[in-house]
Amino acid sequence: MEPLSWEQLEQRLAPIRESELQRQRVEGPTNAQARLRLFGRPESEVRVTLYRDHHAWCPYCQKVWLWLEEKRIPYRIRKVTMFCYGEKERWFKQLVPSGMLPALELDGHLITESDLILQALEESFGPLGEEGLQNPDVFALRQLERRLFRAWCQWLCYCEGEGPHTAPAEQHFIRMAGLVEEALQATAGPFFRPQFGTADVIFVPYLERMNASLAYYKGYGLRSQHPAIDRWFAALEQRSTYLGTQSDIHTHAHDLPPQMGCCLASGGAEQQRVARLIDQGPWTAADPAVVETRQPAPADAAHEALGRMLRHRHRLLEVNPEGLRRGAAAGQALEQALRCALTNLLRQPADAAVAPPAGTAAGLRYWRDRISVPRDMSLHAARLMRTALESTAALAGNQQGPELPRQHRRDQNPKPFVQAA
Repeated sequence: MEPLSWEQLEQRLAPIRESELQRQRVEGPTNAQARLRLFGRPESEVRVTLYRDHHAWCPYCQKVWLWLEEKRIPYRIRKVTMFCYGEKERWFKQLVPSGMLPALELDGHLITESDLILQALEESFGPLGEEGLQNPDVFALRQLERRLFRAWCQWLCYCEGEGPHTAPAEQHFIRMAGLVEEALQATAGPFFRPQFGTADVIFVPYLERMNASLAYYKGYGLRSQHPAIDRWFAALEQRSTYLGTQSDIHTHAHDLPPQMGCCLASGGAEQQRVARLIDQGPWTAADPAVVETRQPAPADAAHEALGRMLRHRHRLLEVNPEGLRRGAAAGQALEQALRCALTNLLRQPADAAVAPPAGTAAGLRYWRDRISVPRDMSLHAARLMRTALESTAALAGNQQGPELPRQHRRDQNPKPFVQAA
């Protein structure tokens, strides 16, 4: 059975003009591709420019990004490469010699450090919700978030393997997570305060990364072990603002090590099982240690994945080392393999899968392992795309792509894709 041609795949997408896509990025739901957000206001009212990472991964950028989206403050976005992924742009280092992200320009004044940025935004536009950063209850929650952060770092980065020496760090983290649960249970609703606000934005980046990293490296299900935290996440997932910034467990698990210095695996049977599940799928399986969302997949998730892959297909083929190192014939085979995976993405489960050319399994898995959420696509679209790439690769063999680096993520350098754009 032959895969769909590129023209046929393009025809499967709804005919949306580039101008309409751009309008959706500017005025539609929160998304990682936008360069300008207006929320129905004229561009002349923009007072804010946010400098954040190309990768849409930086936790401190996410905090400011989510605040601006929730508050619906018109702003521009200029994207910068985090050093972990590639060389930082010279223009940004001239603007911010430290290279620190995020940075924010407000009425011509440059501010760095996320808490100082949020304080300046509050002073200009008012707090998010009824309570700002200096509210005593919010301030106490900010301190609790830092205590939880330190407990997480101790367990994740300084305790390798299983045994008595790891138990104190694990138990200390569980106690801190219990205090977070108590804070959540002190209000009638699912959030830290009576309504969603600053305290929730403060907790979002690292609770999201804790959920991912502890599943992958410790086999510990944060959301299944702490129901109040799970309810908080489930309530966040009802907000389009959060969904637009939300990453997934696979992205966090592999992007954290170079940022943290290292992430140490416990090495037990459960941890290894969970890590395999995160790396190899099935990504839609219900597993108490791998709860990354309570939201069902939206109806357009497959088409979102298809649109994103088609938009960048030339660069995807150019950067794949399996095509580069084996010559023109291998490159052509890999091009056909990608069409097979995209064809399989659109097929119903009852349809027969289209098999790729022999020798392309490693190339397909190279792409599978490097889908980044939300930079490339949303969580559910990424699940479907990874599933299509893996199921297609399985028809060609067990060969794996190159191992993901741990000291850096230069394999995710955005430069080729930025140049293409």
